[in-house]
Amino acid sequence: MRLLIDSHTFLWILGRPEALSNTARQALGDRDNERVVSVASLWEIGIKVSTGKLIAPMELDAAVPFAAATVLPISTAHIKRVQALPFHHRDPFDRMMIAQAIEEGLTIVTRDRIFAAYGMPVLTA
Repeated sequence: MRLLIDSHTFLWILGRPEALSNTARQALGDRDNERVVSVASLWEIGIKVSTGKLIAPMELDAAVPFAAATVLPISTAHIKRVQALPFHHRDPFDRMMIAQAIEEGLTIVTRDRIFAAYGMPVLTA
């Protein structure tokens, strides 16, 4: 399974793994599953850290390998997909992750229930 880790899920992996559902912990712990973090998530976290809204458990450059994940860049195909998405959700970072999950055939690991409205696979974080 190919898993796209949502921003809050990523933070839980780093500092509060007990907050994850048992299903999410099992899927994320399975080394046969590919784990990716969108650059949009890292960007969102970086903004929140810089404005004082968030204290990250570790530096982002160390966090990605700690989570055994790779970074998913934003492509023009992802941007094109965002343009075609219905507005079930208005958060630009989440909309990008939704577009990436759809475009790349990823299952998104999130607690955000609105993601399911886009008809993509969701694993409850």
